[in-house]
Amino acid sequence: MAIPESEMRYTTMKVAHIIICHKNPAFVARLIKTMSHECFDFYVHADKKNTEENFAALANLPGTKLIEKRVVVQWAGYSCLQAILNGIEEILHSGKQYDFVNILTGQDYPLKSASQICHFLEANTGKSFIKFETPPSEWWDSALQRFTKYHLTNYRFKGKTRIEQLLSFILPERKFPLEYGLYGGPYSAHWTISMEVATYIYEFLNENKKISNFFKYTWGSDEFLITSIIMNSPYKDKVVSENYRYMDWSHGGARPKILTVIDLPLLLKSPALFARKFDSTLDLDILNLIDRELIYKEVKPGKFKKAV
Repeated sequence: MAIPESEMRYTTMKVAHIIICHKNPAFVARLIKTMSHECFDFYVHADKKNTEENFAALANLPGTKLIEKRVVVQWAGYSCLQAILNGIEEILHSGKQYDFVNILTGQDYPLKSASQICHFLEANTGKSFIKFETPPSEWWDSALQRFTKYHLTNYRFKGKTRIEQLLSFILPERKFPLEYGLYGGPYSAHWTISMEVATYIYEFLNENKKISNFFKYTWGSDEFLITSIIMNSPYKDKVVSENYRYMDWSHGGARPKILTVIDLPLLLKSPALFARKFDSTLDLDILNLIDRELIYKEVKPGKFKKAV
């Protein structure tokens, strides 16, 4: 379905979307096609646990490239961040100029049209969008042990949990390796940042291998490491503590709930640009309804205000 004529406007602003996925290439293809726009390119990291052939067809989509340096991504492991860093590296080596880097997963879907998302970011060029909180907070009360104790999340072998417990018992408590204030939260792994900030993160972690090595033995570092680096950097004053993602954590636990048609009323009211997470094998109707009611519905072009 085409973008409404009233929304179309040419721009020189460019966004590189890094899509981290591990399954359902058909859904990822739908995500890319729905967001197809002159100012968007897509860099897809397909989990190395899957054969490359499963995702090969995605490379035929306009503006789409498969990230070559694939890694096996373990949920909540440092490998999640490594996949993102490999994506940023590929963007930097692409020879293209981008204004933003945006993180998506293979279970995200837009709540606004590609043109609306593009216009919003164009109105906020130079800013970075990450939703975070600082300690003390309920989230941080439980999250501190993610780095104070030893976690072998990057690895899979029998007896791993017992070894983690033993290491954390006999060795001194681990301390955050940087003289930083801490920033993070359940929304912080999903962000849109300026290309300048993305370059800073990539160079910082590549030049400080001891930092990367420390976080290889943590749990869920994608929810606080990058955010803490940015908020202790010269770019902190250009950060907006909002990521414009709709996520429902009402069911508790470490993962947001799967969104279905019963969530549509709240999605229709949300100012978010994206929502997660979806599973098209469980509920395809919600995607069709979002397309009909939000993505392809005729809207007036309007103007986006700068984020505060």
